[in-house]
Amino acid sequence: MPPAPHNASYETLRALHHNNTLILPNAWDAASARIIQQAGFSAIATTSAGIAFSLGYPDGQRISRKEMLTVVRRISKAVTLPVTADAEAGYGPGPEDAARTAKDVLAAGAVGMNFEDATGDPQQPLFDLAAQVERIKAVRELPIVLNARTDVYLLAVGPPEKRYDETVRRLSAYRDGGADCVFVPGLRDTAIIGDLVKDLHCPVNILVGPGSPSIPELKKLGVARVSLGSAAMRATLGLLHRIAEELKTTGTYATLEGGVPFADVNRLME
Repeated sequence: MPPAPHNASYETLRALHHNNTLILPNAWDAASARIIQQAGFSAIATTSAGIAFSLGYPDGQRISRKEMLTVVRRISKAVTLPVTADAEAGYGPGPEDAARTAKDVLAAGAVGMNFEDATGDPQQPLFDLAAQVERIKAVRELPIVLNARTDVYLLAVGPPEKRYDETVRRLSAYRDGGADCVFVPGLRDTAIIGDLVKDLHCPVNILVGPGSPSIPELKKLGVARVSLGSAAMRATLGLLHRIAEELKTTGTYATLEGGVPFADVNRLME
């Protein structure tokens, strides 16, 4: 286990996984983080995809560790809440890469870290389980709240009838390796989510969006953490698309209504 940290934000973030349901509408820059803080949420999570898209990269560790964590640092400085950073798959295959990424996440001012097991290789889409556990243990040498993710469902790995057992096998190993919370994106079936919560005996994170169970439903199932990933960022791109279409077709401005006033944004950034 990691040494006892002196950072109150670390303790706060850990406790939030055991106190009701932690809801995280993920941020991709300082402005979105300030909006989320102003809305009264308890913590800030970053979205790796949202940050990558905003800087002109596709998702999937195509952005460098340095560029990703530069944005995490800006977000951390912009808010007073605990920040948990999406560090993708650790920006390298070995335990030493995962440990370096965790150190850099802490140096950027975050106290939590998402860590996934996707390799980016279609022939072997997930890291070998034993190797991934070693990477998790390397991260857990540091005082960081670790959210360990498997992409079994998201990437549709293996036959459908075997995905649940593989997910439980992996997430149980990640939990035993020291993860504070386990994350299974790509899952919307309430029965399966409920079974996972019961079978894993640790905080479970579910990724949500249109078509997902509601927050009240997820709370009833015992889900400890709910996050939006890049959905909010992509929704803003959808709004921008509608603004552009209106300007191009009718030359009017109705889709701009409801925006935060300039003066309010300016004050928010002070």
